[in-house]
Amino acid sequence: MVKAIVGANWGDEGKGKITDMLASQSDVVIRFQGGANAGHTIINNYGRFALHTLPSGVFYPHITNIVGNGVALDVAKLLEELKQVEAQGVPAPRLIVSDRAQLLMPYHALQDAYEEERLGGRAFGSTKSGIAPFYSDKYAKTGIQVCDLFDEVRLRTRLTAAVELKNVLFQHLYHKPALDPDQLMEHLLAMREQIRPYVGDTVTFVHQVLKEGKTVLLEGQLGSMKDPDLGIFPMTTSSHTLAGYGCVGGCVPPTAIQDVICVTKAYSSCVGSSTEPFVSEVAGEAGDELRRRGGDRGEFGATTGRPRRVGWFDAVATKYGCMVQGATQVALTCLDVLSYLEKIPVCTGYEIDGRVTDAFPTTPALLRARPVFEEFPGWKTDIRGCTRYQDLPARAQDYVDFLEAQIGAPITMVSTGPKREEMTYRTPKI
Repeated sequence: MVKAIVGANWGDEGKGKITDMLASQSDVVIRFQGGANAGHTIINNYGRFALHTLPSGVFYPHITNIVGNGVALDVAKLLEELKQVEAQGVPAPRLIVSDRAQLLMPYHALQDAYEEERLGGRAFGSTKSGIAPFYSDKYAKTGIQVCDLFDEVRLRTRLTAAVELKNVLFQHLYHKPALDPDQLMEHLLAMREQIRPYVGDTVTFVHQVLKEGKTVLLEGQLGSMKDPDLGIFPMTTSSHTLAGYGCVGGCVPPTAIQDVICVTKAYSSCVGSSTEPFVSEVAGEAGDELRRRGGDRGEFGATTGRPRRVGWFDAVATKYGCMVQGATQVALTCLDVLSYLEKIPVCTGYEIDGRVTDAFPTTPALLRARPVFEEFPGWKTDIRGCTRYQDLPARAQDYVDFLEAQIGAPITMVSTGPKREEMTYRTPKI
C-alpha cells in the first residue's frame, strides 16, 4: 500500500517529523517533488537535522529511500546532505536516485537570481535555488535527465542546446556573462561519478515492492497553498505539492494510494513575499511573540533562515487544503506552542466585498479578503511532551474538536513538541 504525507497549508507544517515517525512502519520512502529550496526539520536520537532533498526515512536502516523522478535534483546539495547526516552518526542510508530525475543545473540558480534582480520590487521572494527555471526547462523539454549523464554524446548535444538558449537570456535580457558549455560539461562528468553509486531504475523498483505487498511512504514538500494549479498562483512553487502528483513524481499507480495524511499547524506560518496573501496574519508584538515561541527554534525557514510570517489557525485555507489533498486523516502539530495564550483566535471565514464566506477563493478575491475570527479560551498549561491525548487540558481538547469540525477532516494525531515521541493519538469525532 501507499501512504502520502503532505502539507495542508503553505509548507512548514511539520511534515518531516510525521514522516520520520511513520517511517518505522514503512519499507520505502519517496521524495516525489520539489527541490532543495525548502527543508524538513527532524529531531530524533541522532540529533537535529534539516533535510532538503534526502527523504525523511534516512534514519532507519531498513528503509529504502528514493529521490523520485519529480524532484529538482541538485546533486551537490544531495551529496552534502549525505555527508552531514553520516557525520552526525547516522548509518549510511539505503538510497536510490531515479535515473529519470532531472538535474538542477548551475545556470538555473543563476537565472533565478538574475530574474529576481530584474524584477526588483515586483520580485516573488524566491529562495534563488533555481526551482522555477528548472521546472520551466523540464516542461520546455530542454532539461537534462540523470540518465543523460551516462551517454556523453547525448549529454553534449543536450547541454549545447540548453546553453545556446540560456546565453541569449543571460547576455541580452540580464546583461550578464555568457555560459561556457565546456566548463559545464566538465562539471557534469565530475558529478556523474559522484552520483553513480546511487542511480537506479526506481520505476521498476517501486512497482516490484508494491507487488510484494510492501508499504511505500510518499513525502511531499511545501503544501496545498503552494501548488501552481490549486494554490495562490502566482505566489506558488513550480512543482505540484499535492498527494496526487506522487503518482507521477514518485511513479506509483493512483490505485495504490490508500492513506493521505495531511499535516497542519495549530496556528499558521508562511515563508514568502510580504505581498503574498496570508489572511489570518498576526503582526506587531503579538506576531513577534508567536514567531519566537513557534516551532523548535522559532519560526524561521529551515533552508533560508528567513523569518516566517505567522497567523492564527486559518480554517478556511486548511479545509480547502485538506480537500484538494484528499486527506483521509490530519496530523495537527505545534499545539504546545499556544499554551501561553489567554485567548486563541481562529479564522473561520473571509469577508470579501462585504460578504462572509468559508470557501477558499482564487487569488484576486483572496487579496481582498479580511479574516473573520472566533476566540477560544486558552489552557495556560505547559503541555509540551504530553503523549496521552486524554491527559491534555479540557480546553486544549475543545480547541482541537473545534478545528476538526471546521476543516471537515479527522484529526488523528496531535503533536505536543518537535521530537519524534512528543505525539498524542486521538479518536476523531467526525
